Amino acid sequence: MKRLILAALLAASAAGAVQADDALKAVIAGEHRATNAARDGARHPYETLTFFGIKPTMTVVELVPGGGWYTEILAPYLRDKGKYIAAGQAPEKKGAQALRAKLDANPALYGKAVTAVFEPPSRYEIAPAGSADMVLTFRNLHNWVGNGEAALQTTFKEIHKVLKPGGVLGVVEHRLPAAMQQDEKASSGYMHEAYVIKMAESAGFKLAGKSEVNANPKDTANHEKGVWTLPPVLANKDKDREKYMAIGESDRMTLKFVKQ
Repeated sequence: MKRLILAALLAASAAGAVQADDALKAVIAGEHRATNAARDGARHPYETLTFFGIKPTMTVVELVPGGGWYTEILAPYLRDKGKYIAAGQAPEKKGAQALRAKLDANPALYGKAVTAVFEPPSRYEIAPAGSADMVLTFRNLHNWVGNGEAALQTTFKEIHKVLKPGGVLGVVEHRLPAAMQQDEKASSGYMHEAYVIKMAESAGFKLAGKSEVNANPKDTANHEKGVWTLPPVLANKDKDREKYMAIGESDRMTLKFVKQ
């Protein structure tokens, strides 16, 4: 009898996982993503989010959502059973207002999304302590390095604070080859993977896994205008455009950390 019950529980769990996967795939394939879906081949949202272990019942914080590329996936996916928190600029700033307008324009998809303030090194009004299952950041760490190492460590500690025990920090960042020097401000936009791991672990996280889903071996990380030389920015405009389009978007680390 115990074996039958266990088998039933495992089957139910597997069925739930399949349904969650199907729901995530459905959101990613949604018509509301008609424009942003063009970059799925470089950003691999399904593979990235499943690697981090996302579930539709989670409370998930996205740090610096920008124009809302991942918001279009996370907010609808978490709408009914979970909670999505977009933590970025203060409400009075243009970026925050643009994101708010995007959310308000489609309440059927984004009506339950919550906004919060995350402006390192001074404002960390993200979420109550111990309330989040997952915090995600996509290609943002290099922007925080210029605040200094002590401030960067504080940022990681503030992220650590809002997570539940066992909560996940998912990081995607432009990756600098170990043989190349990372300056104090990460001015190229690229960072050493070992440095990111070191800073996260110094704040109380444990590295739980790495994925190469966002790797790009064509990217040498040695470009005239840093990572912004590559698409989608193409900082050199038409100069060597074909060359950089052939390289594609940057080589990226994808790291999963767990709160100890």
